[in-house]
Amino acid sequence: MIDYQLRQREYLLEISRAMTSRLDLPSVLRLILENAVEMLQGQAGLIALRQENGSLRVQASYGLPRGLLHLFAPLLTDIPAHAEREDLIRWTIPNLQMKLSLVVSAIGLGPSTGPWSSGTCPGPFVLGPKDQGRQVQGPGTKGSGHRLRQVVALPLIMEGILIGVIYIFRSRGGTFSANDRQVLASFADQAAIAVHNARLYQQLAHEKRRLDAIIENSADGVMILDPQRRIRIFNRALEEMTGWSTEEALRQPCSHVLALRDRQGKDICEAMCPLSQPKPEEHLYVEGDIKRPDDSIVTVGITYSPLYDREGHFVSVIANVRDITRFREAEEMKSTFVSVISHELKSPVSIIKGYADTLRREDAQWDADTLRQGLAVIAEESDRLNRLIDNLLDASRLQASAFKLELSYLQVDKLAEKVMEEFRTQSNEHMFTLDFPPDFPAVRGDIERLRQVLTNLLSNAIKYSPRGGLVRTGGWADDDWVYVYVADEGIGIPKSEQERIFERFYRAESPLSRRTEGAGLGLYLCKEVIEVHGGKIWVESAPGRGAKFIFKLPRG
Repeated sequence: MIDYQLRQREYLLEISRAMTSRLDLPSVLRLILENAVEMLQGQAGLIALRQENGSLRVQASYGLPRGLLHLFAPLLTDIPAHAEREDLIRWTIPNLQMKLSLVVSAIGLGPSTGPWSSGTCPGPFVLGPKDQGRQVQGPGTKGSGHRLRQVVALPLIMEGILIGVIYIFRSRGGTFSANDRQVLASFADQAAIAVHNARLYQQLAHEKRRLDAIIENSADGVMILDPQRRIRIFNRALEEMTGWSTEEALRQPCSHVLALRDRQGKDICEAMCPLSQPKPEEHLYVEGDIKRPDDSIVTVGITYSPLYDREGHFVSVIANVRDITRFREAEEMKSTFVSVISHELKSPVSIIKGYADTLRREDAQWDADTLRQGLAVIAEESDRLNRLIDNLLDASRLQASAFKLELSYLQVDKLAEKVMEEFRTQSNEHMFTLDFPPDFPAVRGDIERLRQVLTNLLSNAIKYSPRGGLVRTGGWADDDWVYVYVADEGIGIPKSEQERIFERFYRAESPLSRRTEGAGLGLYLCKEVIEVHGGKIWVESAPGRGAKFIFKLPRG
Protein backbone atom coordinates (compact mmCIF):
# COMPACT_ATOMS: atom_id res chain seq x y z
CA MET A 1 0.00 0.00 0.00
CA ILE A 2 2.83 2.35 0.92
CA ASP A 3 4.62 1.52 -2.35
CA TYR A 4 1.41 2.21 -4.30
CA GLN A 5 1.01 5.60 -2.60
CA LEU A 6 4.66 6.41 -3.22
CA ARG A 7 4.29 5.55 -6.88
CA GLN A 8 1.20 7.78 -6.99
CA ARG A 9 3.17 10.68 -5.54
CA GLU A 10 6.04 10.21 -8.00
CA TYR A 11 3.61 9.85 -10.86
CA LEU A 12 1.75 12.94 -9.72
CA LEU A 13 4.97 14.97 -9.66
CA GLU A 14 5.94 13.75 -13.12
CA ILE A 15 2.65 14.54 -14.84
CA SER A 16 2.32 17.87 -12.99
CA ARG A 17 5.61 18.95 -14.54
CA ALA A 18 4.39 17.78 -17.95
CA MET A 19 1.10 19.67 -17.59
CA THR A 20 2.65 22.97 -16.56
CA SER A 21 5.03 22.79 -19.54
CA ARG A 22 2.14 22.73 -22.05
CA LEU A 23 0.13 25.76 -23.13
CA ASP A 24 -2.27 24.33 -25.71
CA LEU A 25 -5.60 23.96 -23.86
CA PRO A 26 -6.94 20.85 -25.69
CA SER A 27 -3.58 19.15 -25.20
CA VAL A 28 -3.53 20.09 -21.50
CA LEU A 29 -7.07 18.78 -20.92
CA ARG A 30 -6.31 15.54 -22.73
CA LEU A 31 -3.14 15.01 -20.68
CA ILE A 32 -5.01 15.74 -17.43
CA LEU A 33 -7.75 13.22 -18.18
CA GLU A 34 -5.51 10.45 -19.48
CA ASN A 35 -3.20 10.63 -16.49
CA ALA A 36 -5.95 11.14 -13.90
CA VAL A 37 -7.82 8.07 -15.16
CA GLU A 38 -4.63 6.00 -15.16
CA MET A 39 -3.51 7.30 -11.77
CA LEU A 40 -6.83 6.38 -10.10
CA GLN A 41 -7.16 3.13 -12.06
CA GLY A 42 -10.35 4.37 -13.71
CA GLN A 43 -11.74 3.73 -17.17
CA ALA A 44 -13.25 7.09 -18.22
CA GLY A 45 -13.31 10.77 -17.37
CA LEU A 46 -14.75 14.21 -18.12
CA ILE A 47 -13.56 17.76 -17.65
CA ALA A 48 -16.14 20.57 -17.61
CA LEU A 49 -14.95 24.20 -17.63
CA ARG A 50 -16.71 27.34 -16.47
CA GLN A 51 -17.92 29.50 -19.39
CA GLU A 52 -18.20 33.28 -19.51
CA ASN A 53 -21.93 33.09 -18.68
CA GLY A 54 -21.16 31.07 -15.53
CA SER A 55 -22.38 27.70 -16.80
CA LEU A 56 -20.25 24.55 -17.00
CA ARG A 57 -19.65 22.80 -20.31
CA VAL A 58 -17.82 19.58 -21.09
CA GLN A 59 -14.56 20.53 -22.76
CA ALA A 60 -12.81 17.16 -22.87
CA SER A 61 -13.66 13.48 -22.40
CA TYR A 62 -11.78 10.21 -22.18
CA GLY A 63 -13.25 6.74 -22.62
CA LEU A 64 -16.79 8.02 -23.30
CA PRO A 65 -18.68 8.17 -26.61
CA ARG A 66 -18.91 11.77 -27.86
CA GLY A 67 -22.51 11.28 -28.91
CA LEU A 68 -23.59 10.71 -25.29
CA LEU A 69 -21.71 13.55 -23.61
CA HIS A 70 -24.77 15.82 -23.59
CA LEU A 71 -26.57 13.26 -21.39
CA PHE A 72 -24.10 13.97 -18.56
CA ALA A 73 -25.51 17.50 -18.15
CA PRO A 74 -27.20 16.71 -14.76
CA LEU A 75 -23.74 16.25 -13.25
CA LEU A 76 -22.90 19.88 -14.12
CA THR A 77 -25.65 21.59 -12.09
CA ASP A 78 -25.75 23.00 -8.53
CA ILE A 79 -21.97 23.29 -8.35
CA PRO A 80 -20.51 25.95 -5.98
CA ALA A 81 -18.65 28.72 -7.81
CA HIS A 82 -16.15 29.42 -5.00
CA ALA A 83 -13.95 27.26 -2.80
CA GLU A 84 -10.57 27.30 -1.11
CA ARG A 85 -7.75 24.99 -2.09
CA GLU A 86 -7.69 23.64 1.48
CA ASP A 87 -11.30 22.41 1.02
CA LEU A 88 -10.61 20.32 -2.06
CA ILE A 89 -10.83 16.97 -0.25
CA ARG A 90 -14.10 17.83 1.49
CA TRP A 91 -15.69 19.43 -1.59
CA THR A 92 -18.70 17.52 -2.96
CA ILE A 93 -21.41 17.96 -5.57
CA PRO A 94 -24.87 18.03 -3.98
CA ASN A 95 -27.11 15.05 -4.79
CA LEU A 96 -24.47 13.44 -6.94
CA GLN A 97 -26.15 10.00 -6.57
CA MET A 98 -29.44 11.29 -7.88
CA LYS A 99 -27.78 13.20 -10.75
CA LEU A 100 -25.85 10.16 -11.88
CA SER A 101 -29.08 8.14 -11.73
CA LEU A 102 -30.62 10.65 -14.13
CA VAL A 103 -27.65 10.25 -16.44
CA VAL A 104 -27.96 6.47 -16.36
CA SER A 105 -31.73 6.64 -16.96
CA ALA A 106 -31.24 9.02 -19.88
CA ILE A 107 -28.81 6.59 -21.45
CA GLY A 108 -31.48 3.89 -21.06
CA LEU A 109 -29.92 1.85 -18.25
CA GLY A 110 -31.28 0.56 -14.92
CA PRO A 111 -31.58 2.41 -11.59
CA SER A 112 -28.65 3.04 -9.31
CA THR A 113 -28.38 2.10 -5.65
CA GLY A 114 -25.87 2.16 -2.87
CA PRO A 115 -23.82 4.72 -1.01
CA TRP A 116 -22.51 7.67 -3.09
CA SER A 117 -19.84 9.44 -1.05
CA SER A 118 -17.94 9.31 -4.31
CA GLY A 119 -20.86 7.95 -6.33
CA THR A 120 -21.55 4.33 -7.30
CA CYS A 121 -23.91 2.99 -9.90
CA PRO A 122 -24.42 -0.69 -10.76
CA GLY A 123 -26.08 -0.01 -14.13
CA PRO A 124 -25.05 -2.02 -17.23
CA PHE A 125 -23.22 0.88 -19.01
CA VAL A 126 -20.42 -1.18 -20.54
CA LEU A 127 -16.80 -0.14 -21.11
CA GLY A 128 -14.58 -2.48 -23.08
CA PRO A 129 -11.38 -3.43 -21.30
CA LYS A 130 -9.19 -2.14 -24.16
CA ASP A 131 -11.19 0.66 -25.74
CA GLN A 132 -11.68 2.94 -22.74
CA GLY A 133 -15.47 2.86 -23.05
CA ARG A 134 -15.92 3.72 -26.68
CA GLN A 135 -18.72 1.10 -26.87
CA VAL A 136 -22.17 1.31 -25.33
CA GLN A 137 -24.32 -1.78 -24.80
CA GLY A 138 -27.94 -1.85 -23.69
CA PRO A 139 -29.53 -3.80 -20.83
CA GLY A 140 -29.05 -7.54 -21.00
CA THR A 141 -26.14 -7.25 -23.45
CA LYS A 142 -23.61 -9.98 -23.08
CA GLY A 143 -19.93 -9.33 -23.57
CA SER A 144 -16.55 -9.12 -21.99
CA GLY A 145 -16.89 -5.42 -21.09
CA HIS A 146 -17.17 -4.00 -17.59
CA ARG A 147 -20.06 -1.89 -16.31
CA LEU A 148 -19.62 1.75 -15.27
CA ARG A 149 -20.13 1.72 -11.48
CA GLN A 150 -18.36 4.62 -9.72
CA VAL A 151 -17.51 8.30 -10.16
CA VAL A 152 -15.46 10.79 -8.22
CA ALA A 153 -15.62 14.54 -8.90
CA LEU A 154 -13.28 17.28 -7.69
CA PRO A 155 -13.09 20.98 -8.58
CA LEU A 156 -10.38 22.85 -10.47
CA ILE A 157 -9.90 25.96 -8.32
CA MET A 158 -7.77 29.01 -9.08
CA GLU A 159 -7.52 31.84 -6.53
CA GLY A 160 -10.67 30.67 -4.76
CA ILE A 161 -12.74 30.58 -7.97
CA LEU A 162 -13.95 27.36 -9.53
CA ILE A 163 -12.81 27.18 -13.16
CA GLY A 164 -13.94 23.62 -13.80
CA VAL A 165 -14.66 20.11 -12.49
CA ILE A 166 -12.87 16.84 -13.22
CA TYR A 167 -14.84 13.58 -13.15
CA ILE A 168 -13.23 10.11 -13.05
CA PHE A 169 -15.33 6.95 -13.63
CA ARG A 170 -14.67 3.30 -12.73
CA SER A 171 -16.33 0.24 -14.21
CA ARG A 172 -14.49 -2.26 -12.02
CA GLY A 173 -12.44 -2.44 -8.84
CA GLY A 174 -13.14 -1.08 -5.38
CA THR A 175 -14.77 2.16 -4.39
CA PHE A 176 -12.81 5.41 -4.50
CA SER A 177 -10.96 5.74 -1.19
CA ALA A 178 -10.04 8.78 0.86
CA ASN A 179 -6.49 8.39 -0.44
CA ASP A 180 -7.81 8.41 -4.01
CA ARG A 181 -9.63 11.65 -3.31
CA GLN A 182 -6.53 13.13 -1.68
CA VAL A 183 -4.34 12.18 -4.64
CA LEU A 184 -6.91 13.54 -7.08
CA ALA A 185 -7.21 16.70 -4.99
CA SER A 186 -3.46 17.30 -5.26
CA PHE A 187 -3.62 16.52 -8.93
CA ALA A 188 -6.62 18.83 -9.42
CA ASP A 189 -4.68 21.61 -7.73
CA GLN A 190 -1.89 21.34 -10.29
CA ALA A 191 -4.37 20.74 -13.10
CA ALA A 192 -6.17 24.00 -12.26
CA ILE A 193 -2.90 25.89 -12.62
CA ALA A 194 -2.20 24.19 -15.95
CA VAL A 195 -5.73 24.90 -17.24
CA HIS A 196 -5.54 28.51 -16.06
CA ASN A 197 -2.19 29.03 -17.80
CA ALA A 198 -3.43 27.32 -20.97
CA ARG A 199 -6.55 29.48 -20.99
CA LEU A 200 -4.46 32.61 -20.52
CA TYR A 201 -2.22 31.51 -23.37
CA GLN A 202 -5.29 30.70 -25.49
CA GLN A 203 -6.75 34.13 -24.74
CA LEU A 204 -3.42 35.78 -25.49
CA ALA A 205 -3.13 33.88 -28.76
CA HIS A 206 -6.69 34.88 -29.67
CA GLU A 207 -6.00 38.54 -28.89
CA LYS A 208 -2.79 38.38 -30.88
CA ARG A 209 -4.60 36.91 -33.89
CA ARG A 210 -7.25 39.60 -33.61
CA LEU A 211 -4.61 42.32 -33.30
CA ASP A 212 -2.70 40.87 -36.26
CA ALA A 213 -5.92 40.87 -38.30
CA ILE A 214 -6.66 44.49 -37.34
CA ILE A 215 -3.13 45.57 -38.24
CA GLU A 216 -3.04 43.58 -41.47
CA ASN A 217 -6.43 44.84 -42.70
CA SER A 218 -6.10 48.43 -41.51
CA ALA A 219 -6.71 51.01 -44.23
CA ASP A 220 -3.72 52.93 -42.86
CA GLY A 221 -0.19 51.65 -42.92
CA VAL A 222 1.04 50.24 -39.61
CA MET A 223 4.69 49.66 -38.89
CA ILE A 224 6.49 48.67 -35.67
CA LEU A 225 10.19 49.42 -35.31
CA ASP A 226 12.75 48.18 -32.80
CA PRO A 227 15.09 50.59 -30.93
CA GLN A 228 17.52 50.48 -33.88
CA ARG A 229 14.66 51.59 -36.17
CA ARG A 230 14.54 48.23 -37.95
CA ILE A 231 11.12 47.08 -39.17
CA ARG A 232 9.44 44.31 -37.16
CA ILE A 233 5.81 44.65 -38.33
CA PHE A 234 4.79 45.82 -41.81
CA ASN A 235 1.15 45.56 -42.92
CA ARG A 236 -0.59 45.21 -46.29
CA ALA A 237 -1.47 48.90 -46.64
CA LEU A 238 2.23 49.76 -46.39
CA GLU A 239 2.99 47.22 -49.11
CA GLU A 240 0.67 49.13 -51.43
CA MET A 241 2.05 52.54 -50.40
CA THR A 242 5.74 51.68 -50.66
CA GLY A 243 5.86 48.93 -53.27
CA TRP A 244 7.80 46.72 -50.83
CA SER A 245 6.53 43.28 -49.82
CA THR A 246 6.40 42.38 -46.13
CA GLU A 247 9.09 39.71 -46.61
CA GLU A 248 11.43 42.26 -48.18
CA ALA A 249 10.73 44.98 -45.61
CA LEU A 250 11.11 43.02 -42.36
CA ARG A 251 14.37 43.65 -40.50
CA GLN A 252 15.29 46.43 -42.92
CA PRO A 253 16.10 49.95 -41.64
CA CYS A 254 13.08 52.25 -41.73
CA SER A 255 14.87 54.83 -43.88
CA HIS A 256 15.79 52.19 -46.45
CA VAL A 257 12.22 50.95 -47.02
CA LEU A 258 10.30 54.22 -46.73
CA ALA A 259 12.89 56.45 -48.38
CA LEU A 260 10.88 59.23 -46.78
CA ARG A 261 11.93 62.82 -47.40
CA ASP A 262 10.50 66.15 -46.39
CA ARG A 263 10.27 69.08 -48.80
CA GLN A 264 13.85 70.02 -47.99
CA GLY A 265 14.99 66.49 -48.88
CA LYS A 266 15.86 65.50 -45.28
CA ASP A 267 15.49 61.87 -44.17
CA ILE A 268 12.39 61.90 -41.97
CA CYS A 269 13.36 58.70 -40.14
CA GLU A 270 16.12 60.76 -38.52
CA ALA A 271 13.39 62.81 -36.86
CA MET A 272 12.63 59.81 -34.63
CA CYS A 273 15.83 60.27 -32.63
CA PRO A 274 14.12 62.26 -29.82
CA LEU A 275 11.67 59.36 -29.34
CA SER A 276 14.42 57.31 -27.75
CA GLN A 277 14.37 59.67 -24.77
CA PRO A 278 12.18 58.68 -21.78
CA LYS A 279 9.16 60.86 -22.54
CA PRO A 280 6.24 58.42 -22.67
CA GLU A 281 3.71 61.13 -23.47
CA GLU A 282 5.54 62.25 -26.59
CA HIS A 283 4.21 61.63 -30.10
CA LEU A 284 5.78 62.81 -33.31
CA TYR A 285 3.88 63.69 -36.51
CA VAL A 286 5.71 64.26 -39.78
CA GLU A 287 4.75 64.51 -43.43
CA GLY A 288 6.83 63.60 -46.42
CA ASP A 289 7.04 61.89 -49.79
CA ILE A 290 7.72 58.20 -50.39
CA LYS A 291 9.48 57.41 -53.63
CA ARG A 292 8.28 54.00 -54.78
CA PRO A 293 10.44 51.56 -56.79
CA ASP A 294 8.54 52.61 -59.95
CA ASP A 295 9.58 56.26 -59.23
CA SER A 296 6.00 57.33 -58.42
CA ILE A 297 5.53 59.57 -55.38
CA VAL A 298 3.13 59.01 -52.48
CA THR A 299 2.67 61.74 -49.88
CA VAL A 300 2.14 60.37 -46.37
CA GLY A 301 1.58 61.63 -42.84
CA ILE A 302 3.18 59.49 -40.12
CA THR A 303 2.46 59.50 -36.39
CA TYR A 304 5.31 57.91 -34.42
CA SER A 305 4.38 56.68 -30.93
CA PRO A 306 7.15 55.32 -28.68
CA LEU A 307 6.68 52.34 -26.35
CA TYR A 308 8.55 52.01 -23.05
CA ASP A 309 8.79 49.17 -20.55
CA ARG A 310 7.93 49.53 -16.86
CA GLU A 311 11.41 50.81 -16.11
CA GLY A 312 11.04 53.52 -18.72
CA HIS A 313 13.39 51.92 -21.24
CA PHE A 314 12.67 52.61 -24.88
CA VAL A 315 11.64 49.32 -26.56
CA SER A 316 9.91 50.10 -29.87
CA VAL A 317 8.07 52.62 -32.04
CA ILE A 318 4.60 52.23 -33.53
CA ALA A 319 4.24 54.17 -36.77
CA ASN A 320 0.79 54.90 -38.18
CA VAL A 321 1.16 55.84 -41.85
CA ARG A 322 -1.67 57.57 -43.72
CA ASP A 323 -1.70 58.28 -47.45
CA ILE A 324 -2.44 62.01 -47.71
CA THR A 325 -1.70 62.35 -51.40
CA ARG A 326 -5.30 63.27 -52.14
CA PHE A 327 -5.40 65.78 -49.29
CA ARG A 328 -2.20 67.40 -50.56
CA GLU A 329 -3.61 67.45 -54.09
CA ALA A 330 -6.84 68.97 -52.76
CA GLU A 331 -4.86 71.71 -51.02
CA GLU A 332 -2.88 72.39 -54.17
CA MET A 333 -6.10 72.31 -56.20
CA LYS A 334 -7.69 74.81 -53.84
CA SER A 335 -4.66 77.07 -54.16
CA THR A 336 -4.70 76.68 -57.94
CA PHE A 337 -8.43 77.37 -58.03
CA VAL A 338 -8.07 80.63 -56.11
CA SER A 339 -5.12 81.71 -58.25
CA VAL A 340 -6.61 80.76 -61.62
CA ILE A 341 -10.12 81.99 -60.93
CA SER A 342 -8.84 85.27 -59.53
CA HIS A 343 -6.83 85.82 -62.69
CA GLU A 344 -9.54 84.62 -65.07
CA LEU A 345 -12.20 86.77 -63.41
CA LYS A 346 -10.00 89.79 -63.02
CA SER A 347 -8.92 89.93 -66.67
CA PRO A 348 -12.35 90.30 -68.38
CA VAL A 349 -13.70 92.49 -65.58
CA SER A 350 -10.72 94.85 -65.99
CA ILE A 351 -11.18 95.02 -69.75
CA ILE A 352 -14.94 95.59 -69.47
CA LYS A 353 -14.47 98.32 -66.89
CA GLY A 354 -11.66 99.95 -68.89
CA TYR A 355 -13.68 100.17 -72.09
CA ALA A 356 -16.84 101.23 -70.26
CA ASP A 357 -15.00 104.03 -68.43
CA THR A 358 -13.39 105.18 -71.67
CA LEU A 359 -16.61 105.23 -73.64
CA ARG A 360 -18.50 107.13 -70.94
CA ARG A 361 -15.99 110.01 -70.73
CA GLU A 362 -17.81 113.32 -71.11
CA ASP A 363 -14.75 115.15 -72.42
CA ALA A 364 -14.48 112.94 -75.50
CA GLN A 365 -16.60 112.60 -78.61
CA TRP A 366 -16.36 109.06 -80.05
CA ASP A 367 -17.27 108.26 -83.59
CA ALA A 368 -19.60 105.40 -84.46
CA ASP A 369 -16.79 102.97 -85.42
CA THR A 370 -14.94 103.54 -82.14
CA LEU A 371 -18.13 103.05 -80.14
CA ARG A 372 -18.92 99.90 -82.08
CA GLN A 373 -15.44 98.44 -81.55
CA GLY A 374 -15.47 99.26 -77.83
CA LEU A 375 -18.90 97.76 -77.30
CA ALA A 376 -17.83 94.69 -79.27
CA VAL A 377 -14.90 94.19 -76.89
CA ILE A 378 -17.22 94.61 -73.89
CA ALA A 379 -19.63 92.05 -75.34
CA GLU A 380 -16.78 89.61 -76.13
CA GLU A 381 -15.32 89.84 -72.62
CA SER A 382 -18.77 89.54 -71.11
CA ASP A 383 -19.29 86.32 -73.07
CA ARG A 384 -15.90 85.08 -71.85
CA LEU A 385 -16.87 85.89 -68.27
CA ASN A 386 -20.22 84.16 -68.73
CA ARG A 387 -18.53 81.00 -70.10
CA LEU A 388 -16.24 80.89 -67.07
CA ILE A 389 -19.17 81.23 -64.69
CA ASP A 390 -21.10 78.53 -66.57
CA ASN A 391 -18.11 76.19 -66.36
CA LEU A 392 -17.80 76.79 -62.63
CA LEU A 393 -21.51 76.13 -62.14
CA ASP A 394 -21.31 72.94 -64.22
CA ALA A 395 -18.31 71.74 -62.22
CA SER A 396 -20.21 72.43 -59.03
CA ARG A 397 -23.25 70.51 -60.28
CA LEU A 398 -21.07 67.57 -61.24
CA GLN A 399 -19.58 67.48 -57.76
CA ALA A 400 -23.07 67.56 -56.26
CA SER A 401 -24.35 64.88 -58.67
CA ALA A 402 -26.95 67.35 -59.88
CA PHE A 403 -25.88 67.24 -63.53
CA LYS A 404 -28.97 66.52 -65.64
CA LEU A 405 -29.17 65.51 -69.29
CA GLU A 406 -31.95 66.26 -71.76
CA LEU A 407 -31.65 63.31 -74.11
CA SER A 408 -32.75 63.14 -77.71
CA TYR A 409 -31.49 61.58 -80.95
CA LEU A 410 -28.98 63.81 -82.76
CA GLN A 411 -26.39 63.76 -85.55
CA VAL A 412 -22.98 64.49 -84.02
CA ASP A 413 -21.44 65.12 -87.45
CA LYS A 414 -23.98 67.89 -88.15
CA LEU A 415 -23.44 69.36 -84.70
CA ALA A 416 -19.64 69.34 -85.20
CA GLU A 417 -20.05 71.12 -88.54
CA LYS A 418 -22.07 73.94 -86.93
CA VAL A 419 -19.57 74.40 -84.09
CA MET A 420 -16.64 74.41 -86.52
CA GLU A 421 -18.30 77.12 -88.65
CA GLU A 422 -18.47 79.35 -85.57
CA PHE A 423 -14.71 78.94 -85.04
CA ARG A 424 -13.83 79.67 -88.68
CA THR A 425 -14.66 83.33 -88.09
CA GLN A 426 -12.47 83.51 -84.96
CA SER A 427 -9.11 82.60 -86.51
CA ASN A 428 -7.40 83.54 -89.74
CA GLU A 429 -4.34 81.40 -88.99
CA HIS A 430 -6.03 77.99 -88.83
CA MET A 431 -7.59 75.79 -91.46
CA PHE A 432 -10.57 73.64 -90.54
CA THR A 433 -11.61 70.37 -92.15
CA LEU A 434 -14.48 67.97 -91.47
CA ASP A 435 -14.07 64.22 -92.02
CA PHE A 436 -17.23 62.19 -91.27
CA PRO A 437 -18.55 59.34 -93.44
CA PRO A 438 -21.87 60.07 -95.20
CA ASP A 439 -23.77 57.40 -93.24
CA PHE A 440 -22.55 58.48 -89.81
CA PRO A 441 -25.10 57.09 -87.27
CA ALA A 442 -27.17 59.12 -84.84
CA VAL A 443 -26.64 58.91 -81.09
CA ARG A 444 -28.85 59.55 -78.09
CA GLY A 445 -27.51 62.50 -76.11
CA ASP A 446 -27.90 66.02 -74.78
CA ILE A 447 -27.27 68.33 -77.73
CA GLU A 448 -26.21 71.34 -75.63
CA ARG A 449 -23.78 69.30 -73.48
CA LEU A 450 -22.22 67.69 -76.54
CA ARG A 451 -22.00 71.14 -78.17
CA GLN A 452 -20.10 72.21 -75.03
CA VAL A 453 -17.68 69.28 -75.47
CA LEU A 454 -16.96 70.10 -79.12
CA THR A 455 -16.62 73.80 -78.32
CA ASN A 456 -14.07 73.14 -75.59
CA LEU A 457 -12.05 70.74 -77.75
CA LEU A 458 -11.97 73.09 -80.76
CA SER A 459 -11.15 76.06 -78.51
CA ASN A 460 -8.19 74.15 -77.04
CA ALA A 461 -7.04 73.10 -80.52
CA ILE A 462 -6.83 76.76 -81.51
CA LYS A 463 -5.27 78.00 -78.25
CA TYR A 464 -2.53 75.36 -78.17
CA SER A 465 -1.52 75.65 -81.82
CA PRO A 466 -0.58 79.37 -81.82
CA ARG A 467 1.28 79.15 -85.15
CA GLY A 468 -1.85 78.01 -86.91
CA GLY A 469 -2.12 74.82 -88.87
CA LEU A 470 -4.83 72.34 -89.65
CA VAL A 471 -7.62 71.54 -87.18
CA ARG A 472 -9.46 68.35 -88.12
CA THR A 473 -12.79 67.09 -86.79
CA GLY A 474 -14.13 63.72 -87.85
CA GLY A 475 -15.29 60.33 -86.74
CA TRP A 476 -16.15 56.72 -87.48
CA ALA A 477 -18.43 54.03 -86.04
CA ASP A 478 -18.50 50.33 -85.31
CA ASP A 479 -21.28 48.01 -84.19
CA ASP A 480 -21.36 49.36 -80.64
CA TRP A 481 -19.80 52.83 -80.57
CA VAL A 482 -19.65 56.14 -82.36
CA TYR A 483 -16.19 57.78 -82.31
CA VAL A 484 -15.51 61.54 -82.72
CA TYR A 485 -12.10 63.25 -82.72
CA VAL A 486 -10.65 66.76 -82.78
CA ALA A 487 -7.00 66.97 -83.87
CA ASP A 488 -4.55 69.87 -84.13
CA GLU A 489 -0.91 70.47 -85.11
CA GLY A 490 0.04 72.33 -81.94
CA ILE A 491 2.57 71.92 -79.12
CA GLY A 492 1.35 68.48 -78.02
CA ILE A 493 1.09 66.98 -74.54
CA PRO A 494 3.78 64.94 -72.73
CA LYS A 495 2.86 61.33 -71.90
CA SER A 496 3.26 61.96 -68.15
CA GLU A 497 0.52 64.61 -68.22
CA GLN A 498 -2.03 62.94 -70.49
CA GLU A 499 -4.01 61.41 -67.62
CA ARG A 500 -4.00 64.52 -65.44
CA ILE A 501 -5.21 67.01 -68.05
CA PHE A 502 -8.78 65.80 -67.42
CA GLU A 503 -8.60 66.75 -63.72
CA ARG A 504 -10.25 69.88 -62.36
CA PHE A 505 -8.12 73.04 -62.59
CA TYR A 506 -5.15 71.10 -63.95
CA ARG A 507 -3.18 72.77 -66.71
CA ALA A 508 -0.18 71.22 -68.46
CA GLU A 509 3.17 72.74 -67.54
CA SER A 510 4.44 74.82 -70.44
CA PRO A 511 5.20 78.49 -71.13
CA LEU A 512 2.27 78.59 -73.56
CA SER A 513 -0.12 77.20 -70.92
CA ARG A 514 0.85 79.94 -68.52
CA ARG A 515 0.20 82.62 -71.17
CA THR A 516 -3.08 81.10 -72.35
CA GLU A 517 -6.37 82.00 -70.73
CA GLY A 518 -8.38 79.27 -69.05
CA ALA A 519 -9.26 77.87 -65.63
CA GLY A 520 -8.44 74.23 -66.30
CA LEU A 521 -12.11 73.23 -66.36
CA GLY A 522 -12.73 72.62 -70.07
CA LEU A 523 -11.30 69.10 -70.38
CA TYR A 524 -12.65 68.15 -66.97
CA LEU A 525 -16.16 69.06 -68.13
CA CYS A 526 -15.61 67.21 -71.42
CA LYS A 527 -14.67 64.06 -69.54
CA GLU A 528 -17.61 64.27 -67.13
CA VAL A 529 -20.16 65.00 -69.88
CA ILE A 530 -18.95 62.09 -72.04
CA GLU A 531 -18.92 59.69 -69.08
CA VAL A 532 -22.43 60.73 -68.03
CA HIS A 533 -23.46 59.76 -71.57
CA GLY A 534 -21.90 56.32 -70.98
CA GLY A 535 -18.84 57.03 -73.11
CA LYS A 536 -15.13 57.66 -72.70
CA ILE A 537 -12.62 60.32 -73.78
CA TRP A 538 -8.85 60.11 -74.18
CA VAL A 539 -5.94 61.83 -75.96
CA GLU A 540 -3.24 60.69 -78.34
CA SER A 541 -0.31 63.09 -78.41
CA ALA A 542 3.43 63.69 -78.28
CA PRO A 543 5.35 66.92 -77.59
CA GLY A 544 5.66 69.05 -80.74
CA ARG A 545 3.42 66.74 -82.78
CA GLY A 546 -0.04 68.04 -81.96
CA ALA A 547 -2.86 66.39 -80.03
CA LYS A 548 -5.82 64.25 -81.05
CA PHE A 549 -8.72 64.10 -78.59
CA ILE A 550 -11.10 61.18 -79.17
CA PHE A 551 -14.37 60.38 -77.46
CA LYS A 552 -16.81 57.56 -78.01
CA LEU A 553 -20.55 57.32 -77.34
CA PRO A 554 -22.89 54.33 -77.39
CA ARG A 555 -24.77 53.93 -80.66
CA GLY A 556 -28.38 54.97 -80.43
